[in-house]
Amino acid sequence: MSAETPIKHSLSIVIPMYNEEDNVEPMVTRVQEALEGYEYPWELVVTNDGSSDETANRLAAMAEQYGSHIKVINLQRNFGQTAAMQAGIDSARGDVIATLDGDLQNDPKDIPRMVRRLLDEDLDLVAGWRKDRKDGLVLRKIPSRIANRLIAKMTGVTLNDYGCSLKIYRAKVIKNVPLFGEMHRFIPAWMATETLPSRIKEEVVTHHARQFGESKYGISRTFRVIIDLLSVFFFMRFRARPAHFFGQLGLGFGALGGAGLGYLFILKLMGEDIGTRPLLIISVLFIVMAVQFLMTGVLGEMMSRTYYSAADRRHYVIHSQVNESDESGDDWKR
Repeated sequence: MSAETPIKHSLSIVIPMYNEEDNVEPMVTRVQEALEGYEYPWELVVTNDGSSDETANRLAAMAEQYGSHIKVINLQRNFGQTAAMQAGIDSARGDVIATLDGDLQNDPKDIPRMVRRLLDEDLDLVAGWRKDRKDGLVLRKIPSRIANRLIAKMTGVTLNDYGCSLKIYRAKVIKNVPLFGEMHRFIPAWMATETLPSRIKEEVVTHHARQFGESKYGISRTFRVIIDLLSVFFFMRFRARPAHFFGQLGLGFGALGGAGLGYLFILKLMGEDIGTRPLLIISVLFIVMAVQFLMTGVLGEMMSRTYYSAADRRHYVIHSQVNESDESGDDWKR
């Protein structure tokens, strides 16, 4: 990596947190230590995702202790990690955005090195790779491996660790990628719809075992990944042309139904009874399905146009915010 002075930039660190009261103080402290002496402006944006414990109060205390460069966004209720991450990204002002988990398993000390690589190599995303992962085999590692292979197979974006939250983004790219549901684990795939895959790289990062609190994930998330993956596949391939997807299905079923009815018509001309043949019901059913798929494609095209022309919409509600951003720019940590 180049030893030259990094390209001038501003850095926003985004961390979503949910019921992580014991991790608040050490997490903020580690970020402060990791960015101590950082030569460019930076800020920390923490999204409290409707926590029911003391997370919000402790975050407010840490913001008061360290200064106005610590932003705390309290969501109205628990919207999920993806929405919390989106809220933080929307509020981030930096040219470069770093995201990581608030459970202390990601190490903030990796951030400067990853930012340097993003800028030196002119990339749009540097994703963390927990090569030496400190998690349980059955509940964390196995589901993660299954998910990584499924995602890579269906999206064509091959990474060793999709699930690592420690990622460095070029802000102007990630802000064009709307996140819904539990799509945070598919961000590299979504990024590939906005930039070239060659501008997405991996970096081995440090991973620590969880010290406080309990993991919010388990084996069940593998099934959620499969469901979300279908949505990702559709949006990556047919987001702007849903009629092509449903139209292909409709034409396929229409061809099968038409062939079946054509065959039965020939038999009828030959004097055979076709009223009791199962093929008649199946062929009619295929024709009905074909019409339904074609009409769904038309409706999909209409919804797609609405999707692209919609005004600025958000899928979360902010309840309150500590240290709101100062438009003058005087509240950066320098």
